[in-house]
Amino acid sequence: MRALVWHGKEDIRCDTVSDPTIEDPRDAIIKVTACAICGSDLHLFHNLIPAMKPGDIMGHETMGEVVEVGSAAQGALKKGDRIVVPFTINCGSCEQCRRGNFSVCETTNRNKEMADKVFGHAGAGLFGYSALTGAYPGGQAEYLRVPFADQTHIKVPDGLTDEQVLFLSDILPTGWQAAVACDIEPEDTVAIWGCGPVGQMAIRSAVLLGAKQVIAIDRLPERLGMAAAGGAITLNFEEDNVIERLNELTGGKGPQKCIDAVGLESHVSLAQPDTLLDRAKQVVMLENDRPHVLREMIYVCRPAGILSIPGVYSGLIDKVPMGLIMNKGLTIRTGQTHVKRWTDDLLRRIQEGQIDPSFVITHSVGLQDGPEMYNVFRNKQDGCIKVVLKP
Repeated sequence: MRALVWHGKEDIRCDTVSDPTIEDPRDAIIKVTACAICGSDLHLFHNLIPAMKPGDIMGHETMGEVVEVGSAAQGALKKGDRIVVPFTINCGSCEQCRRGNFSVCETTNRNKEMADKVFGHAGAGLFGYSALTGAYPGGQAEYLRVPFADQTHIKVPDGLTDEQVLFLSDILPTGWQAAVACDIEPEDTVAIWGCGPVGQMAIRSAVLLGAKQVIAIDRLPERLGMAAAGGAITLNFEEDNVIERLNELTGGKGPQKCIDAVGLESHVSLAQPDTLLDRAKQVVMLENDRPHVLREMIYVCRPAGILSIPGVYSGLIDKVPMGLIMNKGLTIRTGQTHVKRWTDDLLRRIQEGQIDPSFVITHSVGLQDGPEMYNVFRNKQDGCIKVVLKP
């Protein structure tokens, strides 16, 4: 089969690789009908997440048709079922899965010992995201083996297109979880840093959850335009002083709720000294991640407010004002997404027309065009916000 394969930093190729096979009775094999490039794939593209190996298959936003089912998964799935595959692989029976904390499943990361040493804690297994998350081949391919398939799937009802449901795999529940973590109340202002795909879903989630005012921060006109179409007031961080403008829009008090939909590769004006220092520290490994957005949220968030962090961070950061967090009484909520905790509700909302996640798609191409689209997506060329690949 064909698949998008990691060969090194900024080197993704469409290769011919072996077809997946059933390895465990709980497995299923799907013929991929749609997959997507995620912003967190760029962390692998830039080689900022360790333990990728040449030959690893990329991708964790995938859906398709079941073509083979292991003996232990046959009660849950059958050939011909259309399913979306959550990016977090869950067993369904460990303590964390029973509590609905699927992203910290205790069972599915088969390289738990390695991940514990590198990250300090091993979360669930993830598709296409290095040996540290279980070394599971990803879904940017013609076929995908789904481990723990009796649990790790979302069945697609008739009448919905791939484009409407594909993002149940990751970015829609990620944006939704980020907004739910804010405990949004009717008088709240929610400020969202980053108007990429997760930020766009967080904007619409905050609106659906009843925020009085949603403010979106980015620098790209196409992203800001999409955010405005979703109901947000927009700020361009290259033109606006973000903290001053947020204070103006909140009567000098700051937003009650802040969402970091950016993560470890934050881009801000290079005129700001702390940005240049963060980049230098990252290069020489004095810190793993660039925490400019986190600092800005801490500075501006209203006392007793909430910081929600769906953006991916990989390790250590420097110069974070912990004293300000403590003295303001801020609550921090973060984590990989507990995808299946949210998908029944979100699928219902899609069916009812409350949200159509396909709005975020700007490019739809064949799998063979994937390597080129990684560069287009990374460089934000041609108005690219979200890429869907059709094997």
